[in-house]
Amino acid sequence: MRILDLLKNSTGLENEIFEGDYFDIELDDIVIESTVIAVKHDGIVINVDDTALAYLSTEPLSEAEYQGRKVPLGKPMAGDVKKSKVYVKGPSGRVVKVNFGDKKMKIKKSNPNRRKSFRARHNCDNPGPRHKARYWSCRAWE
Repeated sequence: MRILDLLKNSTGLENEIFEGDYFDIELDDIVIESTVIAVKHDGIVINVDDTALAYLSTEPLSEAEYQGRKVPLGKPMAGDVKKSKVYVKGPSGRVVKVNFGDKKMKIKKSNPNRRKSFRARHNCDNPGPRHKARYWSCRAWE
């Protein structure tokens, strides 16, 4: 079922949905609390956490196979080539390894000036898709 249909059914909205609208969708054993980020001609963009994303996806996001071995999906870990790595589903549906970060540098996100500068420099308000390093670097600096 499409998110827009779920949203209209759960909130009783029959007409229009606007950016910034807050809603709750009750599904089986979880409640998804979110806001509408954008309204497009073919649907809406909502903000969801990893739990909701895992529930709404067609396949479980717990683990998959990458080069013949089982790996956890969406869980950043210490890297081998770079500072960190994470395995995610790419746009083609295949599992890809995303390497990000500089091994020689520390993340000093506790310093507000450094955090603000990093997030502005990397455009973290719009981090891009999950299969890109910028997305995961921005998440590390949240």
